[in-house]
Amino acid sequence: MISKIIAEELIHKVQKEIDKVDKIVIVVHVGPDGDAMGSALGLWHYLMTIEKEPVVIVPTAFPDFYKWMPGSECVMVYEDAKEASDEIFGNAELIFALDFNVPKRLEKMEQAVLNSKAPKILIDHHLHPGDFAQIAVSYPEIASTSELIFRLICRMGDFAKINLACAECIYTGMMTDTGGFTYNSNKFEIYIIISELIKLGVDKDDIYSKVFNTYSADRMRLMGYSLYKKMKIYPEYKAALITLTADELKEFNYKNGDSEGLVNMPLSIDGIIFSVFMREETDKIKISLRSQGTFPANKVSADLFNGGGHLNAAGGESYNSLKETQKKFEDALEDYKDFL
Repeated sequence: MISKIIAEELIHKVQKEIDKVDKIVIVVHVGPDGDAMGSALGLWHYLMTIEKEPVVIVPTAFPDFYKWMPGSECVMVYEDAKEASDEIFGNAELIFALDFNVPKRLEKMEQAVLNSKAPKILIDHHLHPGDFAQIAVSYPEIASTSELIFRLICRMGDFAKINLACAECIYTGMMTDTGGFTYNSNKFEIYIIISELIKLGVDKDDIYSKVFNTYSADRMRLMGYSLYKKMKIYPEYKAALITLTADELKEFNYKNGDSEGLVNMPLSIDGIIFSVFMREETDKIKISLRSQGTFPANKVSADLFNGGGHLNAAGGESYNSLKETQKKFEDALEDYKDFL
């Protein structure tokens, strides 16, 4: 038995909205990660079992190592199918917004979602949810949005409607958003949920292998290069930084997702509790921040990079050059010494 974290009123509201419509669109943030894809496809499978007409639309492509997930072949990528996606948004009767707190996380898909007349339901675990949705199921204390999807389905009385495909997607999201249950995963109810998913047939070892043991040779070389040539250590601040330019990414035939997990690696170094990764894109610098213990990665992200997230896992962006962004980070390190 797991606790009833989601308010009863919200359960009834979500159920009522689902019951009265057929055409449902599920959207997630730009650069979908494991939790975005896991929660979206988990919800998609559930809605299919109750004979709705769900469609998952993502702003940009998701990494290849999530393409084994059941239903991933049906996912639409907005940047590749804008006209068709816009038509679907125009005809939508309900939109689920998963794993992001504010519409700007949709980037080029933002206006299509906001302009849709369909009511919106936000399901998310990030801090500071926006007010764009009519219903907000927002619980930052929960480790993943996928866990919230599991809890929601169960609270609506439909645990029996969670088939193996749905369970595999939910488990993947829970696993990836906790780094294989190595952080933000010390609450015992997570493992009660995992046990229920395993009872449904989930092979957790196989899923781990599909996600984490399918590196291309180029991706492995990129990681080696990043650690050997591009990692900078700041021992007095217990911090590490990795930066990659667009040219360096091109040299290693970079594909979406190839740098996923790279920011966590310096945390394996004795004495390092804060790690930052900066990746140069066409129009901005994407920044990932990870920490251990009580060091607030989300505060640094919010203060310096117009971002946010969780205590130990956050993201942001910069519209300055990579060199200027790195200098801003380095100049600010002294300001966070009290948190060490």
